[in-house]
Amino acid sequence: MNKYSKAKIKSNVSLKEDIYLITLETSSTQQAKPGQFYILRPDVRLDPFLGRPLSVFEREDNVLKFLYRIKGKGTKLLSNLNEGDLIQITGPLGKGYPLPKDEFIVIAGGIGLASVYYLIKSFPKKAHLFYGVRNKEELLFYDLLKEFSKELCVATECGSLGYQGVVTEVFSQKGLQLNLPIYACGPMIMIKEIGRIIEGKEIPCYVAVEERMACGVGACLGCVIPTNQGFKRVCTEGPVFDIKELIL
Repeated sequence: MNKYSKAKIKSNVSLKEDIYLITLETSSTQQAKPGQFYILRPDVRLDPFLGRPLSVFEREDNVLKFLYRIKGKGTKLLSNLNEGDLIQITGPLGKGYPLPKDEFIVIAGGIGLASVYYLIKSFPKKAHLFYGVRNKEELLFYDLLKEFSKELCVATECGSLGYQGVVTEVFSQKGLQLNLPIYACGPMIMIKEIGRIIEGKEIPCYVAVEERMACGVGACLGCVIPTNQGFKRVCTEGPVFDIKELIL
């Protein structure tokens, strides 16, 4: 099935300094699942040659949204695009989150919110969300997250809002006893700490791994990570993994 298409930019707005939300109108009828991603390529220029993989932030009918942070040349070019511009998109790609059957826990670290927002919104009032950022200025979509979540616990490293400390600390104190399936996305240091906290416990835990990708379809082997079942490709066998698979 051809996953390549072109989309028209409806908006591309700066939310917080280097964080943007791009909204695309697409004719593609393929439905993305929470946790899947698309590769966005601004145009046909050769520098940078590769597109940028972005998690699906939200999808409604023929509208796709992606939340991203400027990290290099590719995302900088993406941030310079304007309403009405055309962009190449390939997707949906990868393996998404197993869909929850009832209440569940979400742990989001920083821009990791991009991967889990669609899941939270798809199951309103089912998610116990633990959301960690460096300070309250980096907090995104607070009112919407409060509306869609059953419970919202915010952690800021500086203590400017909510719990003072990292998000895994407040999860360990307030969320672990819920004994619910966990869905998480954030820096690898956060994923490792989640693995340590739930070690030996029979709690399902699914994590989206943030890894550099090249082709996005498993051909180049540029995004392989070690698992207890050998090396796996993040772009096709992930980006969502059972945390028990990962060698942390």
